[in-house]
Amino acid sequence: MDRIDEISVFAAVADANSFTQAARRLGVSPAQVSKVVARLENRLGARLLNRTTRDVSLTDTGRAYLERARQVLEDFEVLEGSVRDEHGPSGTLRISAPVSFGEAELTPALLDFAAAYPAVSLDVASSDRMVNLVEEGFDVAVRIGQLGDSSLVARKIAAVRIVTCASPAYLQRRGRPKTPETLAEHEAILDANLTDSVVWRFGGGREARVRGRLRFTGAAACVAAARAGFGVARVPAFAAAADLRAGRLQALLCDIEPDPVHVHVVYPHGRHLAAKVRAFVDFLAGRYAGEPEWHKGWT
Repeated sequence: MDRIDEISVFAAVADANSFTQAARRLGVSPAQVSKVVARLENRLGARLLNRTTRDVSLTDTGRAYLERARQVLEDFEVLEGSVRDEHGPSGTLRISAPVSFGEAELTPALLDFAAAYPAVSLDVASSDRMVNLVEEGFDVAVRIGQLGDSSLVARKIAAVRIVTCASPAYLQRRGRPKTPETLAEHEAILDANLTDSVVWRFGGGREARVRGRLRFTGAAACVAAARAGFGVARVPAFAAAADLRAGRLQALLCDIEPDPVHVHVVYPHGRHLAAKVRAFVDFLAGRYAGEPEWHKGWT
């Protein structure tokens, strides 16, 4: 293993604060990671990490070394990337994407991207957790809603309406809510992914405090429950569009919908943007340019 590899392994351990987590990310055994770091320390004649049975932390020397090491790794990536990019996008692209949007919309786009760029391999992790791109080794992430990490470059690719909806059978049985306030009289289907799942906010500063016996982590399950007549759901338009077009769901209170949320592609700052990342960002921006398909055919 050469010195760049040693530095990369050390940086992975420092980022994860764990030999085991670093090994999992690198696809090797913890024993191998430990051996590489020990060899690096022996070569330098300095201890870079404090090790206990429960934790791994940087020594002062290790912290100073890591700062310079990151610069070396970035310079090396720029050098290699500049050569690779002469031949077009290639290599493995690690993508983090939210579950519901991935299932409903992103997967077909990813397959089309893979067909358009056969030299790029895709490694896609679907999760509603806010991953740390740098520490967890992702090249790019697709995120919906407010962005909290200003250290990332963000490109807006689409808008998403938030739709309140219910099945015709439910509305016939319980009546159609005409104001946000009347939602308190209805059975709500709650999405635990929302910051406050029991307070539904609308345009004009209006809001409804709702209640319901069904709570799911994800819009797809909320749509299924609403389609089955269990109550009123509040979901992103892409999750409900097919059912709204087919009449299996009906949109409610459209005249006071909240402002749309936005889909962004985010990636770390860097002096050299890899061709595979640039191609992916441009591909999605082109794919979702204009009015999104999930807003059409039901309003």
